[in-house]
Amino acid sequence: MKKKIFIKIFLIFIIIIVLLIFFPWKKFSLNKEVSTEDVRKINEIYSSNIIKDVNYEVQDKNGNEYSIYAELGEIDINNRDVIFLNGIKAFIKLKNSNDIQINSDFGKYNINTYETIFSKNVVIIYLNHKITGEYLDFSVLKNLMIISRNVIYQSFNNTLKADVIEIDTKTKDAKIFMYKNDNKINIKSN
Repeated sequence: MKKKIFIKIFLIFIIIIVLLIFFPWKKFSLNKEVSTEDVRKINEIYSSNIIKDVNYEVQDKNGNEYSIYAELGEIDINNRDVIFLNGIKAFIKLKNSNDIQINSDFGKYNINTYETIFSKNVVIIYLNHKITGEYLDFSVLKNLMIISRNVIYQSFNNTLKADVIEIDTKTKDAKIFMYKNDNKINIKSN
């Protein structure tokens, strides 16, 4: 009887030794240290979606052209149709009208719908008109520009401050308003 117990213990001991020798325990370590090579591989994976000198050009069915240039772009990992942009200059060439230039620090562009959001230090220049703000939502398909947050419109000797300016790029109609009804649009004329 003691012989059987001894054999069982001996077999268990041998199995444990074989497992320790041949089983790759490193792969399952919970406290594994990350090597510099692993970090380099991770950085290569995440930096592969960054593009320098981004350029997109679109022409709609009416012949209007929309060009966007950015110093840097990063493709959204969750939606490959979206690219985040840095250092943006955009040009809108409207048929039978003058060009519009838009600059901003950051943006988000959808390569399928051409919807573009410009943010931080947004500047719109059209002829002698200049509009600045912090956020611009632009739609090529809807012919609509909505600029908001600290909006200042300047033209010749006039300065206007409002919360939102909405511009139809097709008809050139503009709506200027405040978020709160009791706040007034501030217009200064020299």
